Order: sequence, then structure tokens, then C-alpha cells
Amino acid sequence: MTNFMTEQYVKFTSRLASLLKREEGQTLVEYALLLVLIAIVVIAAVTLVGKKANNVFCEIGGTL
Repeated sequence: MTNFMTEQYVKFTSRLASLLKREEGQTLVEYALLLVLIAIVVIAAVTLVGKKANNVFCEIGGTL
């Protein structure tokens, strides 16, 4: 019985180790984090530039 338990433990730990060594999931998470960071920067830039552009257009419209 002890031999069976040992074999099962070894199989489980080897499977777990192979799952932890896989890098596909890590790469996907890294790309997702980069995408979120880029999206935040773009939203902030559009918000800041949008307000300034709106002011410029209002000023031009008032002048006309």
C-alpha cells in the first residue's frame, strides 16, 4: 500500500511541476497586463488632449 501511495505522489508532483514550468500562460498574462497599461495611457492622453482640443475649437467658434 505504501508503494502505491508513493507512486501516486510522484505522479502528482511531476504533473504539478510540468504545469508550473509551462510559460504559455505567463506570456498571455504579460501581454494582457501590457495591453491594460497601454489602454490606460491612451485613455488618459485622449482625455487630456480632448479637453484642450475642445477649448481650442470653442475659442475658434467664438472668434468666428
